Amino acid sequence: MPSVTQRIAQVKQPRGGYVNPTKMLANISLGVQPPFDSKAENVSPGLVGIAVDYLTRVMTGTQVKQAFKISFFGAGLMDQRDNAEALASRIKGLDDDSIVVACKLVGYDSAFRAGPMAFRPIEDINPNEETVENVRAMVESGLKFFEEYGPVTHDGITFEGGYTETVNTGDGDFMTADTLWDFKCSVKPPTSRHTLQVAMYWLMGLHSVHAEDYRSLKRLGFFNPRLGNVYTLNLADIPAETLHEIEVSVIGYDESAAIY
Repeated sequence: MPSVTQRIAQVKQPRGGYVNPTKMLANISLGVQPPFDSKAENVSPGLVGIAVDYLTRVMTGTQVKQAFKISFFGAGLMDQRDNAEALASRIKGLDDDSIVVACKLVGYDSAFRAGPMAFRPIEDINPNEETVENVRAMVESGLKFFEEYGPVTHDGITFEGGYTETVNTGDGDFMTADTLWDFKCSVKPPTSRHTLQVAMYWLMGLHSVHAEDYRSLKRLGFFNPRLGNVYTLNLADIPAETLHEIEVSVIGYDESAAIY
């Protein structure tokens, strides 16, 4: 069964996307110094983004093992949990060693998210100076973001009770009092795949055992620490018929269970 992102890759969206990012997203600069050049980095953009996400959680008060819980799930699948424990014990903050270790530790995520066949040895992940500096700068950018838009009410969000036979895994990044947020360390603004992703998260949240937390939300948002930009979308601006189609045709809820 596919994850949220795998399901999105299967879906043919209408022209412009179910939630058109160019028409519906408000773009606000956070005032940090972008961009942080990804071309100088020697770790894949996906792993850099996950490391920034998880380290930001640690720096906002989440315990290391909780912030890197997906990494630990993957390490367990590879029978390398002891190694993951050893790496996690070295994460203390934003010093060089903590960042290098974080980049290695998130290498286990692939085993959980895409299966053991997708795993590559973490010994091959050796961040260069530019990667370390960029990760540090992006986490600091994330901390500035939460000073203005926080505090965080939930992180590492999952959707127990909201998964379906069509979408059976997926986890969100952060929630504040009125917004569900996703971190994207891309060199470009959010795309229609990204807006569909957060819309799916919100709808799955409404169907989950944590539905009460999602009913109070007013916005969906992205923060891009590489560009220093915040993008938001009012939930009230998404047509009910669009939400219904995402519920039924994309996520796979039965018509009788649809909220919209």
